[in-house]
Formats: sequence, C-alpha cells, structure tokens
Amino acid sequence: MTEWWRGAVIYQIYPRSFQDSNGDGVGDLPGIVERLEHVARLGADAVWLSPIFPSPMADMGYDVSDYTGVDPLFGTLADFDRLVGRAHALGLKVVIDQVLSHTSDQHVWFKESRADRDNPRADWYVWADPRPDGGPPNNWASVFGGPAWEWDTRRRQYYLHNFLASQPDLNFHTPAVQDAVLEVLRFWLERGVDGFRFDTVNYYFHDRKLRPNPPAARDAALPPVNPYEMQEHLRDKTQPENVGFLKRIRTLMDHYEARTTVGEVGESGARAIEIMADYTRGAKRLHMAYSFELLGAPFTARHFRKAVERFYKAAPDGCPCWSFSNHDVIRHASRWLPHAADADALARQAAALLLSLQGSVCLYQGEELGLPESELELEELTDPPGIRFWPEYKGRDGCRTPMPWDGESANAGFSAGKPWLPVKAPQAARHVAGQEADPGSVLAFYRRMLAFRRSRPELVGGGTRFFRADEPVLAFLRQGEGSGLACVFNLSAETRAVRVKGLALSADDPSQAAGLLDRTLTLGANGFAFLAPTGEGEPRVSYRG
Repeated sequence: MTEWWRGAVIYQIYPRSFQDSNGDGVGDLPGIVERLEHVARLGADAVWLSPIFPSPMADMGYDVSDYTGVDPLFGTLADFDRLVGRAHALGLKVVIDQVLSHTSDQHVWFKESRADRDNPRADWYVWADPRPDGGPPNNWASVFGGPAWEWDTRRRQYYLHNFLASQPDLNFHTPAVQDAVLEVLRFWLERGVDGFRFDTVNYYFHDRKLRPNPPAARDAALPPVNPYEMQEHLRDKTQPENVGFLKRIRTLMDHYEARTTVGEVGESGARAIEIMADYTRGAKRLHMAYSFELLGAPFTARHFRKAVERFYKAAPDGCPCWSFSNHDVIRHASRWLPHAADADALARQAAALLLSLQGSVCLYQGEELGLPESELELEELTDPPGIRFWPEYKGRDGCRTPMPWDGESANAGFSAGKPWLPVKAPQAARHVAGQEADPGSVLAFYRRMLAFRRSRPELVGGGTRFFRADEPVLAFLRQGEGSGLACVFNLSAETRAVRVKGLALSADDPSQAAGLLDRTLTLGANGFAFLAPTGEGEPRVSYRG
C-alpha cells in the first residue's frame, strides 16, 4: 500500500529512554530491537526514532555531527540494519528523525565553514557582519534563550543559531546545502527506512535581508519566562522559499516506493495550522505535518474542533499527524489532569479522542501506560532550556525519563546501570508487566482502541462532520463510504446527559462506559462513546450546557 501513512498510527521511540541493553544507563538500538514486539502488539503501524546519529549530545542528539552514522552510545549501523529488519518482520515501518535546519558545531561542514571566508563551504551556514557598534545584525532570538547570533573570532562574523550556540544553522539559500542534505536522505532511503520526521521543518530558510522581527502583542504585566515569545517570528523562520525545498524532498521520496515524510512545524496557534496545511496540500509537498497546537494546554471541545476544521478547510487533501504528547512537552496525563476525575480516566479518554481524529496519529512512548510527567530536581536535569529557565520552566527531561518495563528488576527493567535520567516511583508503578496482567489497565485499553480504529475504515480514512454541542462536550461524525461512526466525548469530571437521534451504541464500542436510554446518552466523568447510525433519519447529537 503506497499510502500506508495516511491514517497511520506512528509510535515515537526516544532511544535514550526505551531500553538499555548493555548497562551503561542509556537506551540503545539493540534494546529497541528487544522491545519492538511491545509496539507491534500495541497495534501501531510504524515507529519513529528520535536522533541516533553521532553527536556531542549538547541537545541530546539534535546537534548532529555526522548525518550518515550511528552514535556509539546507541550502537552501530549494523545494529540499525537489524532494527529495520526486525521491525519489518513485525509489520512495522521505520521512520527516523532528520535534523536538517542546523548541525553541531563539531560537524565537518561547520569546521570548514568557520575556517575563513573563502573556503568551499564558506556560505553553508548563516554568517553576518556585526553592526557598526559590534552588535549582532538584528534582534533575532534563540528558542533556548538569549540572542540567536554567536560571534566567531576566526571569521570575525556572527553565525545564526536558532537553538544552542553549538547548533549553527545551515544556509538553505545555498544550493549546495540543499543538494548535500538530499544526499543524506538518499543514504538512509537506500538503507531501507520507510520515512523521515523532519525536525523544525519551517526553520530551513531565513530572511535573506536579515530584517528584524516585530514585537509580539501581549497584555500580561510581566514578560514571558522566555524572551523568544516576545517576538513575532516573521523573518527567522517560515519563509516562502521553504516550500520549494519541500518539493525537492518530495521529488526524491517519490523515487522510492511507499515512503513518507512528517514535518514538525515549530509554531502554535492558528498560524501553526495554516503552515501545516500549506506544507501538506497537494501531492508535491510533505505527506504529513504536525505542530504544537494539540501539544499545549487547552482541553476544550472548541480547541479540538477548531484545529481539525482549520486544517481541512485550508488543505482538504492534506494529512495532519495529530499527537497529544512527545519528547518536547509536558505529558498530557499531567498537563490535562485538572480536567479529569482521575488519571486513568483521562488516559483512556485521550487515547479514544486522539485515535478518532481525522488524519494520522503519533503516540509517544509511555502514554499507553498513562505515564505522568516526572518531577525532577534541578541537579537531575540535562535539558539546556530547563536548566536555563529553572524553576519557572523545568525543561523537557520530565517527559523523557526511562520506560518502565517491570516491577522486579532494577530501574523498572530499563537498565542494570544508573539511568541517564532517574526512574521515579509514579512512573515505575505503571510498568508494562503489571498492566499486561490487568485487562482493565490503560495499556489494555490502548490495545482495544487501536484495534477498534483499525477495524473501522471511517476512523482511518473517513471525513469529519461536527455536531453542535456546548462545552464540555465534543461530538463529531466520522464518515466513510457507506459507513459512519459518531464519536462523543465529555471533557469534564462531571456526568453529562447528551441528546442523540438516529444513533445506537456501537456493538464493538471499546468505552464500555456509556448508557443510552430514551435518546439520552449518559457520559460519566471523562466518559465517551461511539455510536453507529441506525438509518432512522439523519444522525444528531446535541448538548446544551
């Protein structure tokens, strides 16, 4: 199936934290191979591996020093080949991270570029002269704090870094840079990978004229914790030229059978959805994209509805890849807990909602266990922005702690050595082995829900029509060819009574928690239900708060 990615469920593996096979406290490729059956049993279609390339690990692998190797911390290229073979044998596709917007300052490309202003790679990175007063060329800020410009004493120029100073940005205005990174993709495609997840895909190009960003509108008395949020980022990312390069990527991908791409749009709000749509519409750009629009705080029916409607209005033939958690944000089991009766109820509802949305889906390792965010101390952190902005912002380590596999082994079965991040008690208590033995566990529900999604073609590939309902009820009809399924969610910790017409509880409804009597659907705290049309008139769902 050439479009296997459309409506697929992709399981994100954070290699450092999945399974350590050699006792050094860091997860690795042989460990992933050992645990791939867990992902297959869950019912996912593919795995996405966060970066495994050689790196100084200043940003945990998102600072690549060699695009065509494997860091010894994780194993070897032979280990990678074995992983791909094992995944394919289990029916899983393999998607790998590609961090193309920037490299490590230890990459040979940057070492050559910074040597002088006349070498063959002199323009491979974004270099700029200082202002007359010695300051940087403009006001652009780093996502990780401070200016986005670093002074280099050899070239006597500034170079651009949207993240750490040790992560210089490549200059995609240079055709040779585009050619070089396309060759990187070709290397991995030839090795059998099924696709790429592109980190910060809207950061490839910058404004050639280096014009400053305008200030962002704000009404708070105090500035945000991170000054990056004080700018409207119109010049340092999401430039028009980006689309042209995405088309070059798609042309390359189309030379290989059944391959895919998913881009991370580093943006939130309505603009994020617009960029996602722009980057995926038609057949010549990315296959899929995601943003931080559903990875944030809002837990309202209006927010979920608007995200879906805005995307498909702008790109009817596009494909989003929705997710609620990943390696960059607070886990949704903690983020949305104030809206829930209990943690397990929230975990089940989140799974049911995410797996009902039109588009593809990404699950982050551990969410199938209902893992909450880990509470870490400052001295336990490794994440640069977490250390810089502590304690108002605690960084991303809390969602990156090791996967708990059992309740008998040291460190919940993750490693025989001291883990790179600690396994805390709340996470260890939700280990896989314990939930395997419990048919009522969050893990068991995820498996049922994934099987349910796979069995319902309207959930995998159907369209969406939203019903009119007040907060906190979200209700929509997923429609396929000759079939339909109403999905109704109570996004609150109080029982709600919802009126329905022309619908009956689906016989295979995995929620098993709703009651329908005299056209009234009763949903308990964080309850949800799937209903099939009866053929007795147009299906309707309504709720007035």
